[in-house]
Amino acid sequence: MESIGNKIKELRHARRISQQQLASSLNVDRSSIANWENGRRIPDINTIRMLADYFDVEVSDLVNGNENLGDVDAPVVIIVDDEEILIDGAMPILSWAMPKAEIKGFTRFSQAIDYAHEKHISIAFLDIEIGIQSGLELSKKLIEINPHTNIIFLTSYPDYALNAWDTPACGFLVKPVQLEDIENQLNKLRHPVRGLI
Repeated sequence: MESIGNKIKELRHARRISQQQLASSLNVDRSSIANWENGRRIPDINTIRMLADYFDVEVSDLVNGNENLGDVDAPVVIIVDDEEILIDGAMPILSWAMPKAEIKGFTRFSQAIDYAHEKHISIAFLDIEIGIQSGLELSKKLIEINPHTNIIFLTSYPDYALNAWDTPACGFLVKPVQLEDIENQLNKLRHPVRGLI
């Protein structure tokens, strides 16, 4: 059985392109391509779709026979807030609103960036102020890594809403988050997410 990494490598070699060239085309790091090809990581379903489009093959050509893929349809959602207690309070609500999503919480800007390099983040709920760092800046970094990430800002200060609209955000929530508010925002995503609920 051929692994997805071997298939990616085979298709890349057939096109005579480097890992860096493929990475640039997909807006990922070269190390992601190397990790996929070496079998250390597996691309998420959205990236698999981008790979299929790039190589002009069917998704099934990449994934057939890959038992290691697991639930490739599970969208990845993150919440970033410098107050862990707020993350702990929001996680069950997010899980209820998006039962099929893989949801991860972070208290630091750098953790979210590292995770975004490993996973294709579908939705990011970001506090506007993350310690001394800005959630507005984090949103720009996440969009650089994956232009299809949906950004929803969280804050205790509604006055920040105007600043949030100067970013690629698709929503804004005032803390504490409520299920109904999250569900309303999910209906307004800029980039639709399959398999979310």
